[in-house]
Amino acid sequence: MEQYKVLIIDDDEVIAQSTAEYFNMFDVKSAYVTGYDEAVDFLEKNLVSLLLLDINLGERSGFDLCRKVRENYDMPILFISARSSDDDVLIALNIGGDDYIKKPFTLSILLAKVKAILERYEKAKEALLKAEAVKAGKDAVTGADNADETQIVLTDSIIMDIAKHKLCKGTEEIGLKAMEYKLLKYLYDNEGRVVSKDELLKNVWDDEFIGEGTLAVHIRHLREKIEDDPKVPRLIKTIWGVGYILERTI
Repeated sequence: MEQYKVLIIDDDEVIAQSTAEYFNMFDVKSAYVTGYDEAVDFLEKNLVSLLLLDINLGERSGFDLCRKVRENYDMPILFISARSSDDDVLIALNIGGDDYIKKPFTLSILLAKVKAILERYEKAKEALLKAEAVKAGKDAVTGADNADETQIVLTDSIIMDIAKHKLCKGTEEIGLKAMEYKLLKYLYDNEGRVVSKDELLKNVWDDEFIGEGTLAVHIRHLREKIEDDPKVPRLIKTIWGVGYILERTI
């Protein structure tokens, strides 16, 4: 399998090709396709780190492709579209998109954004591999089960495993995207303290292009996965006009 940093999926071949060529000029190995079926085929035959995905793909929708991709892959997905309604943005984020970029865009800004996201995800993967390696090494030396050192009880039924970067509810694993886990871990590390939105955007995303809308969507997704009643959260609480606070009640 060949490895690419970015796959651009856009039915406008001129935009797709020029974007790929620009990225390749700056050593961000990129390819492009112009349709749904081409994208599915490309992903089956190649390794891709990030998708730039248009909503309009001829007879098929980028929304449909995003749902399909999320069944098998966990790479960042950035929607790029001339459609600018709030409904489109919310749909894109709710079905698994990591961000929404409105056309027309400046290639230099888009490249900077893509590089920042790629770097962030690669660091997260490296940290996960190191944590697993350290844990495996300790187990090999001591022959002991180190689960107690790496497991954090968030609620009566939900445990966060910081070595494996996952949540478990009883025996069932709760699927989290990389940024959802990082956000939850940051809130836990600052348990009992109100964390401002600006602090979260700076320290969790480390990306000047991310806005409060993306933060709000990730908070909502976390609540849907860990709160008994997401509309009346007990673990992650909103401090209106300021930010969020994580308070365990166990």
